Amino acid sequence: MENGTKLRLLYLYTYLMENSDAEHPVSTPQLIQYLKENFDMDVHRTTLPDDFEMLEKAGIHFGVIRSRQNKYYYDGWLFSIPELKVLIDAVASSKFITEKQSRDLIRKLTALTSKYGADRLRRHVIVDGRAKPDNEKAFHILDAVNRAIDEGCKIRFQYTEYSNKKRRVLKNDGEHYIVSPYVLVWDGDYYYMIGYCDNRESMRTFRLDRIYKQPMLLDQEMEEMPEDFRLSDHLAKVFRMYDSEETVEVDLLCAAELMKGVVDQFGIKVKTEAVGEDQFIAHVTVCPSPTFYSWVFGWQGKMKILGPESVADGYRKMLKSALDA
Repeated sequence: MENGTKLRLLYLYTYLMENSDAEHPVSTPQLIQYLKENFDMDVHRTTLPDDFEMLEKAGIHFGVIRSRQNKYYYDGWLFSIPELKVLIDAVASSKFITEKQSRDLIRKLTALTSKYGADRLRRHVIVDGRAKPDNEKAFHILDAVNRAIDEGCKIRFQYTEYSNKKRRVLKNDGEHYIVSPYVLVWDGDYYYMIGYCDNRESMRTFRLDRIYKQPMLLDQEMEEMPEDFRLSDHLAKVFRMYDSEETVEVDLLCAAELMKGVVDQFGIKVKTEAVGEDQFIAHVTVCPSPTFYSWVFGWQGKMKILGPESVADGYRKMLKSALDA
């Protein structure tokens, strides 16, 4: 194949990929004009069908609208516009990455479609004003944890929280955590790492955006995952990923209208039993933390903690503390 032909195929591929889709096909005269004006190539209209046939054989797909003057468009995108919209919305709403990182990722995602598709997607993207972290090391932290999981080694890092002056500060006086990371989980717009913490001698959950700097990969093999650990059980028990020392079986008396909220939170397999026509009891396993109590409180008295008494008492103490304040 002559170099001119090779270049012409590349030019056609690049141009149509960037400037066409099913709603915006490019006619044969337009392609001939494009090649002439930009690359000084004289192409006859009968040559183009052979070019596209050759590109198709190479696995590059184009759509053809056959008429007196055929029209062509690139039809090889991996993602559809709705699929890209879902991905872009997830990036825009993510609380794991910064606003700048969100914009950079969205720009790359919009490059996975034509300029027309990119314009449609950009018109509906809102990043400004969303709650975003200030940890610019998010991708480096994620990469380090992922590598540690792949290589089966422990990591060391420091954890952060916010002071009353809204500044990131090291937790527990800068204590270094030694963790065997087992899995990364995306939940509630955040990334979490679940692993065995040497410091606490137990399974722990850490939010990646709260890890200070890039974790250090240690020359130590990770601890074997506890035999009784089941990820699905752990995710169901750790209420919204806020860990605590223990999980407890709790019975909740709920108004019938709350079934959707209970199923949304605990899944369709949650154990429930009807109580008359207007109520039901949900049997759930949770961490009795302020996060759980706040969720119960949010139902404005339509959900009651039947037991155990220790959990109900913890709820009462939290409410009293809030009233006293």
